[in-house]
Amino acid sequence: MEFNEQDGYWRATLDLPDGIYHYQYKVVTKSWFEPEPEPALPEYNIDDTKTSEENEQARKYLQNEHDKLVEEVKERNRKREEEITFTEVWYTFVDPYATEVDERGSDDSFRSVGVLIFKNGKRIVDEYEWKYDNHVPLVPNEKLIIYEIHIGDFAEKFTNITAKIDYFVQLGITAVEIMPVKEFPGQIGWGYTPRYHFAIQSTYGTSADLKEMIDAFHKNGIRVIMDGVYNHCDISAPYTAIDHDYWFHHAPKDPVWCWGPEWNYEKYDEKYKIWPARKYIGESIKYFINEFHIDGIRFDAATQIANDEFLKILVQEIKQQARERGFGTEFYCVGEYLPDGPEHVISNGGPMDGIWHDSFYLKLRESIANESPKLNELKDVIDARRQGYKNITDVVNYQSNHDHNRLLVDLGKEHQIFDEEAFRRVRMALTIQATSFGLMMIWMGAEIGEYKEKTPGVAKIDWSLIEDREDNSNAINKEQLQFYKDVIQLQKLNSAFTSPNIEFIFENENDFILAWHRWNPPIYDTHNQGDHVIIICNWSPITYEKYEILNIPRNGKWYEWLNNDKEYIIEHNKLIIEDFKDHSTRIFVYQNSSFFPISNTTLSTDRRHFIHIHSKIISIIGILLIPIVLICLTIMYYFYKRHLKTKYHQETERNIILDNEQTSSIDRYTSIEINENDSTVKYQFMQ
Repeated sequence: MEFNEQDGYWRATLDLPDGIYHYQYKVVTKSWFEPEPEPALPEYNIDDTKTSEENEQARKYLQNEHDKLVEEVKERNRKREEEITFTEVWYTFVDPYATEVDERGSDDSFRSVGVLIFKNGKRIVDEYEWKYDNHVPLVPNEKLIIYEIHIGDFAEKFTNITAKIDYFVQLGITAVEIMPVKEFPGQIGWGYTPRYHFAIQSTYGTSADLKEMIDAFHKNGIRVIMDGVYNHCDISAPYTAIDHDYWFHHAPKDPVWCWGPEWNYEKYDEKYKIWPARKYIGESIKYFINEFHIDGIRFDAATQIANDEFLKILVQEIKQQARERGFGTEFYCVGEYLPDGPEHVISNGGPMDGIWHDSFYLKLRESIANESPKLNELKDVIDARRQGYKNITDVVNYQSNHDHNRLLVDLGKEHQIFDEEAFRRVRMALTIQATSFGLMMIWMGAEIGEYKEKTPGVAKIDWSLIEDREDNSNAINKEQLQFYKDVIQLQKLNSAFTSPNIEFIFENENDFILAWHRWNPPIYDTHNQGDHVIIICNWSPITYEKYEILNIPRNGKWYEWLNNDKEYIIEHNKLIIEDFKDHSTRIFVYQNSSFFPISNTTLSTDRRHFIHIHSKIISIIGILLIPIVLICLTIMYYFYKRHLKTKYHQETERNIILDNEQTSSIDRYTSIEINENDSTVKYQFMQ
């Protein structure tokens, strides 16, 4: 091997034929403390020739001897840590840049090997060929509806998730956020102590399996955000024993919030002119962007990283990397900051596109469980601008995530609220979440009423909750899933929720009633009144037979969403709600050209669904064509001297969610009639 003084690398050149190779590195450690692994407890095989007492005594003896060995190892490790100058220890390790690791059936990192694959004389990761880059447009950041999943608990393997892709499509989400998939110690876990930053957790599948899964998501218009752990790593990661203090802080910055050796992003190597930790982590992220075509990253424990200078540079670099790869859409970087604050987002000079809105979670949970919430505190998190945020992409709102129990669990466990009442409160929380300022994130299983408690161990989704049963005993779970689908469609198909516009229009602190207005004003057509939605919440324990809401922003025709599309004619900006149940939400959608109940067309079905018309296209073409049509009418009037009508058609694609939960495209024609006598313009759908 040859050593390069300029960059500090040892290099060797080998002539290797195509094939698969295993390899390890071996160096003298420079770490001040290299932990010696604790011995495993040997299994005691019962001796049938001995009595049960004798077998128990033998087992206890074996246990005691093992405990002594463990204490000896711990004592040696303590002494090594105290001496600091512990040297001349040879350390065998896996290449930190290995893209595949074979653990050889053991969790002992010293026995693991890296895997190299050569084909046609070149090193490759795998042989997967991408099929669906740019297959369909992926949504921009402001239209992200995120679904957080743990691979193992959702479906065990990447391939199983690929097979369930229709579930995600029918649910309607536009992005998945995948909990860590980099190789971590053991077979079961959340992955928040990564050991290798380029290799994929082998229990989930291969790198090719992961690519196929991401490709399937992209084929169906779903973006993939990957959870990244860049604050710390597992104590058995290679760099911890090669030269601990070159890559990591010598001691935790905060012992209370420490999960392993913490990367030292302040460390600069004057000799080689590099930032070691920054370089390694940056290369890992860029590898996943280029190799796995991801569309965003969640930065775990961003508070503990505590280096905005580095994060700003890193986010800029990885976004540039995403732009240069030649496919995909925007890249979204979201950070976990506890507590959250507007200073962490780009719009306020911070490093991140957005952050997890934990204050929203805390206030929402409190309000859903209690009978007398503090409306002013709720208003602060429903309209995050009151906290200093500016853009809807600044915050990701959630009612649960992997760190917290699902709301249904907490309602039962902590407040003894069960069954229909608990499900109703979860639905209330979801509608508040979906209509608040910010992006929405759903933790897997909440949509089907999953009741398992949070655990880093095995907690697989119980899919039987929505399977067909003869006694229909899970009807409430199926209804919950349909409600989630409908809420997601409401948010997807109404431009009011991609706008930062939100205003509280009614409040009664004594009755615990709060109403707010979301809207998106027209841009291209002054005759179009834009999208408007009103959300009215009853946090009280009382069901009101009739309740009057004042300050409705627009008079005219409104439809109550998910109440048989009931029509309301609003006059004097006043709305009277009937049968307003306790702990419930009512939503009203203003009739306009881009969003209204499908029941107004001949395509209506038994269920309540919505239709999305591309209003901007209609508006732009309408502006251009209407004057031309009027001129033609005038000319024709002089020629024919009689009552005139004219029609023109614009072909438009309408996305319709049908009863079988499949999405179809139906070509229709929008007919516009212009009547000269009364100057009216009528819009209708031609059959």
